Amino acid sequence: MLILGINDSAHDAAVSVIDGKNILFAAHAERYSKIKNDWYLNQEIIDEALSYGKPDIIAYYEKRWLKNTRLRLFGGIGKSSKIKFDDLSLVKEKQFLHHESHAAAGYYTSSFDNAVVVVIDAIGEWNTSSIWIGEGKNLKQIYTLNYPISFGLFYSAFTKLIGLLPGTEEYILMGMAGFGNHNRYYKKVNEYFPTFKKQKYSYHTGIKDWNELINTDQDKFDIAAAVQKVYEDRLMEFMNFAKKKTGKENLVFMGGCALNCSANTKLFDIYNQVWIMPNPGDAGSSLGAAALVTRQHLVWDNAYLGYDIKKNYPEKQIIQSLLDGKVAPVACGKAEFGPRALGNRSILADPRDPLVKDKVNKIKNREPFRPFAPVVLEEFAQDWFEMPTTSSPYMQFAYKCKQPDLIPSVVHVDGTSRVQTINHKQNPGLYSTLKKWHSITGIPVLLNTSLNIKNQPLLNDEKDLDNWNKYYLNLIS
Repeated sequence: MLILGINDSAHDAAVSVIDGKNILFAAHAERYSKIKNDWYLNQEIIDEALSYGKPDIIAYYEKRWLKNTRLRLFGGIGKSSKIKFDDLSLVKEKQFLHHESHAAAGYYTSSFDNAVVVVIDAIGEWNTSSIWIGEGKNLKQIYTLNYPISFGLFYSAFTKLIGLLPGTEEYILMGMAGFGNHNRYYKKVNEYFPTFKKQKYSYHTGIKDWNELINTDQDKFDIAAAVQKVYEDRLMEFMNFAKKKTGKENLVFMGGCALNCSANTKLFDIYNQVWIMPNPGDAGSSLGAAALVTRQHLVWDNAYLGYDIKKNYPEKQIIQSLLDGKVAPVACGKAEFGPRALGNRSILADPRDPLVKDKVNKIKNREPFRPFAPVVLEEFAQDWFEMPTTSSPYMQFAYKCKQPDLIPSVVHVDGTSRVQTINHKQNPGLYSTLKKWHSITGIPVLLNTSLNIKNQPLLNDEKDLDNWNKYYLNLIS
């Protein structure tokens, strides 16, 4: 049975195509429209999805009528689809709950057949946090928190307060927290979210009563640090609550809040094993909705599920560029499904060079304090990072670096790194390149960041690559 999963008319629109247990295709609309976090599907991505065949069922990631009840009562952003599926008008459609789609995307791609599934985001139709039990093929909701109490809206409101774009730049606040002192504002920020069941008011439109001046970058860093600490404290409360309520040792964590890698690391203090699908936000829910049609575990090999640039991995060019002191853009194979570049749409650089961080931030037009992630050979990962597991392939956790002086460009100011481990099965080209780099330098690590410029989507296709090459040549000339 061919199933088309859809997230449309919400930030980060996406589609997924599955056939039985097999994921044939999954991609973000933004990669085709070139509009960051595009709300709408476009004809190009739909045409590519339909190239796998006419679907038997279309699965939608939320129940639109239920979402509309909240919008009518409390307002908010609601948009209508621009895509008309004229050729699919007779295809059966199923709609699933927003948090149900999140939970399914995580559980049915996991290796668990017995787990607690926690979903935390800004807001679905009404749910903002939920707890599910996954057992065998079954997925059952057992607890919910509803609007206006929301982890995600709390974090987004403070993102807006310090001058960043809410709904988009929360990850920048997370990075800023490392430069701040959380003690300065912790008590004040904690009043806005004193327990996971209580908040000061609805944060849908932002923080309304902050009465202290925000004049310097350090003010912003200290607020960010306090927000991150309060978020982590409430997250651990909620995760302990879920553990006590279910007795489960395996955790699946989904929703936009699961992108907070600094907080995610603490989950191992509570659970034995943790799975976060590499696309835990709304785009990933297109895959969850598709999986809910048959409610069976999918074959999950890796996150390379998008547009395919059919060319060999440029190992020799990468190594030579790095040895020449340059960065190495990479665009080949299938694009990553999710916000992290994992080697197929990446910029790779030498992590030993303390100046390369500034160089790459300048290329990407990013703030100079922004950190970069390391990709490390899986067999050496625990020699370089304090990890509770041997594998961490999707940049979802921040671990202490054991040898920061040797790879300064991929260690954040707080001594942690957002680690990507790699083995031959996951990405043979990247693995072979890193093995070669290790044999030459003795360092099994490279800097890995997304192949894009700030506020633009990751590169997707050959035309994007041509445009990037022109931009880069002009930059360095």
